[in-house]
Amino acid sequence: MELAGIIETACLWEAEAPKAGNVHPKASFDDVSYEDFVHSARIAAFMLARVDTRGVSQSILDAVRAVNMQVGKNTNLGIVLLLGPMVAVAKDQTLQQGLPSILDALNVEDSCRIYEAINIAKPGGLSQVGEQDVLATPTENVRSVMELAQQRDTIAKQYTNNFQDVLDFGLTRLAHWWSATQGNRNQAIVGLHLDWMANYPDTLILRKCGAKIAEESAARAKEVLESNWSEAPQSLEKFAEFDDWLRTDSNKRNPGTSADLVAACLFAGLREGIIS
Repeated sequence: MELAGIIETACLWEAEAPKAGNVHPKASFDDVSYEDFVHSARIAAFMLARVDTRGVSQSILDAVRAVNMQVGKNTNLGIVLLLGPMVAVAKDQTLQQGLPSILDALNVEDSCRIYEAINIAKPGGLSQVGEQDVLATPTENVRSVMELAQQRDTIAKQYTNNFQDVLDFGLTRLAHWWSATQGNRNQAIVGLHLDWMANYPDTLILRKCGAKIAEESAARAKEVLESNWSEAPQSLEKFAEFDDWLRTDSNKRNPGTSADLVAACLFAGLREGIIS
């Protein structure tokens, strides 16, 4: 499969799976629908696949601009930020081999483009910080500015640790669920999403609702998994209750960061041949 196809497939699979608290074909938010995510996936795939000629940060900025112009909503900023460096890894290298040098090479100009992309998308829960605030002009390279944000954003953290969480935890759990669900793709993706939520309290929820709610969301996800999801009938009831809890208060508890990390895992799994 060509690069654009891998990107689009990962994004479409993530959007289609009926993950807890997220938009999918049978659940929309008031301001965004499944079709918006499908449209955004195709735009992102086209833009990010040009990374060889445009570079990482320009490809990220191009994708965010195009989604903003054509969809008019922030449907995939986190996904684009995660996939940007990964799609730049040479075909003859694994992601583990190629990502460190790509991330090391992202300089202050790249920080400026990434800040511009973030400001175009206007993600939820942003607040002013004292150093390298996203509303100001960055003066440090990408790794440095992401390091300052890593405690409040698991996506930023990946830029500091060479995507270790995605490539170690994420791919291990993806392989587990792919095997455990015996080819039920949507079920595997929902399981992976629950794993991310249970082990990495969702940082979009953290920024929008605070640490207490983020920790509660992680505890609830863990309860669903420990109820023998999705084998035991009571686990499906637990999942439905968790889904309802996430969707209260106009979907303010939307676990968007966890969904973005799922898309990154799907891309990595497809690229590295872990899933097909």
